[in-house]
Amino acid sequence: MLNNIRSKQVILIVAILLLGGFLFTRDVKGLVKPKDEAGKMPTNGQASTSSSAPKITIEEVSNTAKNLVSSATAKEIIALESSYKSASEADKITTAKTLAQKWDDVEQSIPSAMYLEVVANNEGTLSNWLNAGTRFLKAFDNTQDSLIQPAMLQKANNAFTKALAIDTNNNDAKTGLGITIVNGLGAPMSGIAMLLDVVKKDPKNLKANMNLGMFAIKSGQFDKAIIRFNDIISNIKATPDAYFYLATAYENLGKNTEAIDAYLNSKKLAANPTLSGFIDKKVAELKNKR
Repeated sequence: MLNNIRSKQVILIVAILLLGGFLFTRDVKGLVKPKDEAGKMPTNGQASTSSSAPKITIEEVSNTAKNLVSSATAKEIIALESSYKSASEADKITTAKTLAQKWDDVEQSIPSAMYLEVVANNEGTLSNWLNAGTRFLKAFDNTQDSLIQPAMLQKANNAFTKALAIDTNNNDAKTGLGITIVNGLGAPMSGIAMLLDVVKKDPKNLKANMNLGMFAIKSGQFDKAIIRFNDIISNIKATPDAYFYLATAYENLGKNTEAIDAYLNSKKLAANPTLSGFIDKKVAELKNKR
């Protein structure tokens, strides 16, 4: 029995890690933390990424990101950052927007989010805080740095909190805030309740539904995950990641035929060579178990 549980946990962890590197809708992955050793989600309301999150600066994350882009892009950004530092307060915001877009264009979401936060702090509109929060969540999802992750999550939480203060009925703000809570900034069930409220008002909200499906998988509620992802595929949008998570849920329940079908649909829609190679191996393994 213990070996079976551990086997399922391995399948789940490997699948989620691989999905993070393969699929394109990266804003809907890694939504909750795995269960603790006792098999329970944290319930004490204490954020696992609380005030201990390190302070980070734009300069620090920018210097790190420059090593990950081409020399031509790095030079262009250095020039923009020089203009940003010497600009008037009004011009700083315009340059910050340009830098945020430039970093996003080269898939460096951490410095991009930091500059969007500068914009939102100076022009605190709903859209600016939503943009900052969304980019911080993307940065949280994409980084494996255990020091940067909690800082990104806290900043996302702050941005969505400010967005929700501007418009208490905004579903994007509620969804984003719910994601940060489920990931550790509060009692997980309060985050789930927030996501369920979004889905109640907007049944076809893709991001909220995907988050609920991911929570079901990571909390071991595979039957609920299957229902959720089948509903997403049938009634909202058939995406590669929805099929992949559906396959993961089926596999954890030993429903290998259904898992194979879902994996193949994910492969077809994603058209990603790396994902295709993984799925081909996975399908071969599952066929041998039937």
